[in-house]
Amino acid sequence: MALSMKLPKIQYPIVKIKIPSTKIEHSFRPFQVKEEKILLIARESNTDRDIMIAVKQIINNCNLDGLDVDKLTTFDLEYIFVRLRVASVGNEVSVTYLDEEDQQRVTIEIDLNKIEIKWPPEDRKNNIEITDSTGIVFHYPYASVYDDDKLFENADDFIFQLILRCIDSVYDGDAVYNTFLYTREELEEFVEQLDVKTFNKAIAFLTDMPTLYYKIEYENSKGTKRTIELRTLNDFFTFR
Repeated sequence: MALSMKLPKIQYPIVKIKIPSTKIEHSFRPFQVKEEKILLIARESNTDRDIMIAVKQIINNCNLDGLDVDKLTTFDLEYIFVRLRVASVGNEVSVTYLDEEDQQRVTIEIDLNKIEIKWPPEDRKNNIEITDSTGIVFHYPYASVYDDDKLFENADDFIFQLILRCIDSVYDGDAVYNTFLYTREELEEFVEQLDVKTFNKAIAFLTDMPTLYYKIEYENSKGTKRTIELRTLNDFFTFR
């Protein structure tokens, strides 16, 4: 009777990726078939949230040095996924768009290596003043928000709920109030008492956060020069 032999373990290259928000380099392995299965199942759900939960799980699986994926920003998560996709599959991907002027479909090849992070202006601050001595310090949304059921309960209340989750601290003169010491109800009460101008500044902070960025320029059949700016994972990949 022949003895069975163990199948060989495949050795994969280590992928070094610098996290955009921290500038710290971490080690990853490329995608494997099991990661492709995770993404395939998420695609079938047909929701952006499920896809991003899958992306988070894939990055967690592929990380080799104990990176806390939940503490990444959402744009870190997207950037790492793109870099891993390059290492795992390749740097070229085709996207197809319908030109609104000539109603022709245009297919464009994208080099994923040329995707960058578009940052807000350098003078942009995460500190929003309420008065001369009082203000709020914000952070960008962490990847953990995708696991937060309450955040996604009501689309009309999404921005308000996201703001609550992005407050790092509140200061009043020399006193600093760290939000992890307070309940969600206490934070809701605080934000509801803000003046509209301050609240709109908080919305602007989140809507103008760093994003993936790639610019496409082409000429359509009518001779018009067109520009398409890609900013999210769904812009680069056909998830649905």
